[in-house]
Amino acid sequence: MLLCGVCGQTLSPEEAAAAGQRRHHPRPASPDLPPCCPLCGATGGPPRCEERRRHTDTAELGPPGSRCLPAPERLPECPFCEEAAGRELEAHLWARHGHVLGDLGPGGNMRDLELAQQLQTEEDERQKSEEEKQEREEFKKLQRQYGLDNSGGYKQQFLKNMEREVNRGRMQPFDYHKRKADMMESLAFGVDDGKTKTSGIIEALCKYYQNENKDVRRVWLSAGVDHFHSSLGDRGWGCGYRNFQMLLSSLLQNSLYNDCLRGRRGSREEAETGHLTQTSRRDTAAIPSIPKIQSMIEDAWREGFDPHGASHFNNRLHGSKAWIGACEIYSLLTSLRIKCQIIDFHKPTGPTGTHPRLFEWVLHYYSADNGSGAKVVCASKPPIYLQHEGHSRTIVGIEEKKNKTLCLLLFDPGCPSQEMQKLLEKNSDGTSLRLLRKYLGSLKEKQYQIVAVDGVLTLEEKAVSISENSFCLRKFKRICISSLMCVYGFMVIFF
Repeated sequence: MLLCGVCGQTLSPEEAAAAGQRRHHPRPASPDLPPCCPLCGATGGPPRCEERRRHTDTAELGPPGSRCLPAPERLPECPFCEEAAGRELEAHLWARHGHVLGDLGPGGNMRDLELAQQLQTEEDERQKSEEEKQEREEFKKLQRQYGLDNSGGYKQQFLKNMEREVNRGRMQPFDYHKRKADMMESLAFGVDDGKTKTSGIIEALCKYYQNENKDVRRVWLSAGVDHFHSSLGDRGWGCGYRNFQMLLSSLLQNSLYNDCLRGRRGSREEAETGHLTQTSRRDTAAIPSIPKIQSMIEDAWREGFDPHGASHFNNRLHGSKAWIGACEIYSLLTSLRIKCQIIDFHKPTGPTGTHPRLFEWVLHYYSADNGSGAKVVCASKPPIYLQHEGHSRTIVGIEEKKNKTLCLLLFDPGCPSQEMQKLLEKNSDGTSLRLLRKYLGSLKEKQYQIVAVDGVLTLEEKAVSISENSFCLRKFKRICISSLMCVYGFMVIFF
């Protein structure tokens, strides 16, 4: 019996001859003897026989004594048909299997790059187009929000809202035509029709606090002021104009400011007509309508006040629903020779985003010239215009509680006359005061500005203020306030 010198298995003579085993190397079947190389006879197993490795790695074994040639290098095969193609593999692939690879053909790498660049360019253009579209939509949204979308002004909104009320059955056609006629007359004369006005609230509050002894230690109230609320024509955007009407209603009740305002109106008419008409004498205390206020602000811009703000509105307010803020109120008052200042509370000065410095400033404003220890102080100072992002109100007083906490009293243009008139009731229990009271935790906007009136300007002072304060207004609108300029969390912009 013969054993294979490579694997040690038993082989028949025929198998040994077919495998090319040498006949003079047969070995007895003994498990104790190590296998030897069938070609050179070296013992010790395959790991020590380099000659055996060389021969066993050869595809075919030659006859005994023949020299073994190295195996030929394996040619690369086609991945589709597994045929050896060698150096002609690429040509073989396109010739035999081009229909599988598609229509790229030779030079496809360059076409792939061009296609990728084209796709990227199209994607960039699409993304840019979407961004531009989104920017246009956001810009139009802001225009609508701030009344700069050329959709009409007070008159158009008033008529549109009345038509809607008629269609919903909330207004009779007769009332529609009557109110339309009243509105057109009001616009023609430039005077507010007074339908949203509530008078006598400050006087009623003064009487109420005289008898109220629960938790209020002292209270300071502004000079008399009328409340104006938004109407069908300015709902959603007219708060700044309504607050100006409130402030103006108080100024016209004070002889110092009334004389100044009357003198300005009279001098303008006398310059134009040579005399002061009876109509002007009667209307010196009239409150201008919202379109009239818009025209008055445009007049202030033409005089040179706040050119930066004027450019923001494209020098046009009349006939629009544009919002106005502290800067426009300041410009208008200064053009009327009313001396005022803007105080910017540009950051919270208390815990949880509160503004205690704002409350302290208001207390000092009303109490500075009233050293008496009276519980109720009806000051002669006008109310204060209060502005924050998206809304404005009027400060008409401040309470000091027995626990030393402060509470502002605010007139809100968003509060309708029906609610404000509850404050005029003789037997009021004070529950309606919740409409006015704003505690420290109620004012948590990031930033507040107030416009406070502080006397009148001479013609010379007004001329100087045109150039000086227009520059300050431009700085104020940027709201880039250095910490070195800030004192106790607020900043006095103008005096």
